[in-house]
Amino acid sequence: MADRLLLIGMMGAGKSTVARLAAGRLGWTWLDTDTEVARTAGSSVADLFACHGETYFRQQEAEALQGVLRRDGNLVVSVGGGAVLDETNRARLRAAGTVVWLRARPETLVERVRDGAGRPLLAGAGPEDRTDTLRALDAARRPLYAELADEVIDVDTLTAPAVADRLLDAVGRGAPDRGVHP
Repeated sequence: MADRLLLIGMMGAGKSTVARLAAGRLGWTWLDTDTEVARTAGSSVADLFACHGETYFRQQEAEALQGVLRRDGNLVVSVGGGAVLDETNRARLRAAGTVVWLRARPETLVERVRDGAGRPLLAGAGPEDRTDTLRALDAARRPLYAELADEVIDVDTLTAPAVADRLLDAVGRGAPDRGVHP
């Protein structure tokens, strides 16, 4: 079976950026479930939410996740933050590879998502509402992320390249030893 790294966590944790960096370093394929949903639907995630609602989006997300995990080859997958809400998705993730939770404090997430642009669950929310929403989402999802995670990386004070370094080290795929030692 091919190797799979599956990045989970809240919006703003850096899953897409870190997955793309890690895939590049490994020479693996990078896939993003939100991108797959948008590609298949021919519409952005925000538009899907606005036109069809969250339930419809979650169905599309589950189909995208299933399709991504059927692909051959070595993959680094950034998984949509809410995909873990569905038990079938959680079972698929458990069986598919190494699950890595990019964990961030709600305060970090608030700072990173800024005005919530492109984030349907934050659409139209003011700063206090965005903060409250992110805290509530984090509280609901945190136990699910913890249940699934083979590895956890706290990302609050790290740059994306530093998170990618920790990810590759955590899964035993860090830079090869080139025999240069201080």
